[in-house]
Amino acid sequence: MLVCSAAAGCASATASSSAAGPASSGAATTSSVTSAATGCADVNQATSVTVRRTMHLVEPTRMRALTTTQTNPALVRALFGQFCGAVSHAAVGRVNCPADFGISYSGTFYDGARVLAKFVYGASGCQTVSLTADGKTRSTMVFGSAAAAAPRLRADMAAVLGVPATMLAPPQAQVNPGGPNKP
Repeated sequence: MLVCSAAAGCASATASSSAAGPASSGAATTSSVTSAATGCADVNQATSVTVRRTMHLVEPTRMRALTTTQTNPALVRALFGQFCGAVSHAAVGRVNCPADFGISYSGTFYDGARVLAKFVYGASGCQTVSLTADGKTRSTMVFGSAAAAAPRLRADMAAVLGVPATMLAPPQAQVNPGGPNKP
């Protein structure tokens, strides 16, 4: 079992080359501004998503390449909404993730042929989400407030891919924000 610990710091810098700071204490105002800034106002316009799995390390996993397009608007919008929830409630804290097997999913949300947003979802080690729209990128690690705002992220990603959630990444790729001595 992978155990990670939380300490003071900023988690958003790990998932993106364009790191954004954590949300300010005016959460209601900041969240609506953040949502619009990351293209989340377009969630209900999304009609399809393309997803590509990338593995940076081949061993110990033996997952085949994956590229798929999902055109069920309900599944597409649910996943887009989970990503928006996570980045709009960026987790505050620092987590060590020593067992990252390098499994990530990247893709693009569309409204017909119009690109709404691009994403990267790091599914192994500590989960990360990066969402880019209109040239602006928001990123977070999925624990704490980000996990609470996106409780169905793994399930919705699995539904879009048509696989069980256990197939997204090895099961040991979970975060324990309570530290090594807590379950």
